[in-house]
Amino acid sequence: MQRAVLAIDEGTTNSKAILVVESGEIVARGSCPVETRHPQAGWVEQDARQIWRSTVTAIAECRAAGPDVEIAAIGISSQRESILVWDRRTGAPLGPVVTWQCRRTSAACEALKAAGHEREVIARTGLPLDPLFPATKVGWLLQTHCAGRNPDEICIGTVDSWLIWNLSGGTVHACDASNAARTQLYNISESRWDEWLCDLFKVPMAMLPAVKDSSHIFTRTAGVDGLPDGIPVASAIGDSHGALFGHGAFHLGDGKVTFGTGSSVMTTMPEFVVPPKGITTTIAWSLNGTPTYAFEGNILVSASILPWTADLLGQPDVTALLDLAQTVDSTLGVMLVPAHVGLGAPHWNAEARGLICGLSFNSGKAHVARAAAESMAFQVADVFAIIEPNAGQGIGRLFVDGGPSRNPFLMGMVADYIDHPVIVGESTEASAQGAAYLAGLATGVWPDLETIEGLDLHGSEIAPSIARDLRADGLAAWRAAISRATLGME
Repeated sequence: MQRAVLAIDEGTTNSKAILVVESGEIVARGSCPVETRHPQAGWVEQDARQIWRSTVTAIAECRAAGPDVEIAAIGISSQRESILVWDRRTGAPLGPVVTWQCRRTSAACEALKAAGHEREVIARTGLPLDPLFPATKVGWLLQTHCAGRNPDEICIGTVDSWLIWNLSGGTVHACDASNAARTQLYNISESRWDEWLCDLFKVPMAMLPAVKDSSHIFTRTAGVDGLPDGIPVASAIGDSHGALFGHGAFHLGDGKVTFGTGSSVMTTMPEFVVPPKGITTTIAWSLNGTPTYAFEGNILVSASILPWTADLLGQPDVTALLDLAQTVDSTLGVMLVPAHVGLGAPHWNAEARGLICGLSFNSGKAHVARAAAESMAFQVADVFAIIEPNAGQGIGRLFVDGGPSRNPFLMGMVADYIDHPVIVGESTEASAQGAAYLAGLATGVWPDLETIEGLDLHGSEIAPSIARDLRADGLAAWRAAISRATLGME
């Protein structure tokens, strides 16, 4: 019987599962939506139980759609910076999953900045004080939902640790280094939970998961509907990091842009470097006890601007919106800044809000549609402008993934405004494939990185084609629009 790795990709909007065979081919897929709630302006949360149910449903759908295979291992790719707490005795969630998009702790972050803590936090974690990151959210959860409880009875976890907990039958509380690195409680240069950080954010260290390599047998399945007991759960990685690994971007300077609800721009580097203002340093993955580091810029609203704009303009779907955008050659000066939940990298302004500007009587729906599409490329260009001059080894191959990467119109604009070729991955499931390869490394499905790199992972290259003056004009207009979106909010 053919061996395969079952990879879970638990994302913000969907839980997915794929089966990957030894050739690297995906032979089956399954998917189930994940519900998101917005109880107040800027608040974004999910239900932990529903995340687990959707994961089980996606696994069942994937297995039903695929051939009869031996599942050699399970890998996990998961949404990052989303955080939850649960009862260690019963496994019952204590409060909501406070997601990466949520801005409810903006005031707490500003208070810590005002107290002068940001420089030391960045030096230890590579991350600025921003409500994107979980540390202040953990404080909110503990204060709001866990007051008076015994700390020994509480688990704090990222989404990968929640899935590991459930896959293990409620016996293993662990996460991988890439997810730990995003909590703002983990010292990434020393690879450990940091006592100073935990004291600053008032988080008891006993509640935190054990941190393991990204390729590691965390546990074996126990009591999971639709899966036999005893399958090794052999990898965990943040979704953006998983995509980088899934592309085979193992050479220093290789990078990728993941397009989803938000976007992540990431390039590998040999060692920890305190990041320049506007971007972060993170652990891309950890193998054999050794972390690979990366620069990263996190964009809060990326492809999610497209369905919003389609609805605004009365278009039936995103395909129709992009068709409309391509009926004009330019936006005629119209700019759309998708700061609907604030701005992430490199601006880090939690109070900024979206705007459409540059309108005239010559403007029509097509110009607004094109402005929405261009906003994805402009945001990547803003991050790239910080990463490129600070990446000492230079930028190597740059891969793109996620659903929008299949659209040549969108990816052409990305290549144009960053002035660097982009390589479209063959698969839109790069995050899950990265998790699969890591799990396969831990269990012998693939013996080494060279074998994985030799698989057929890469698609077509799209080179920049825009004239230099048009690129410069477009970027100047975009940065003027950013100034308007943040006017009076610096």
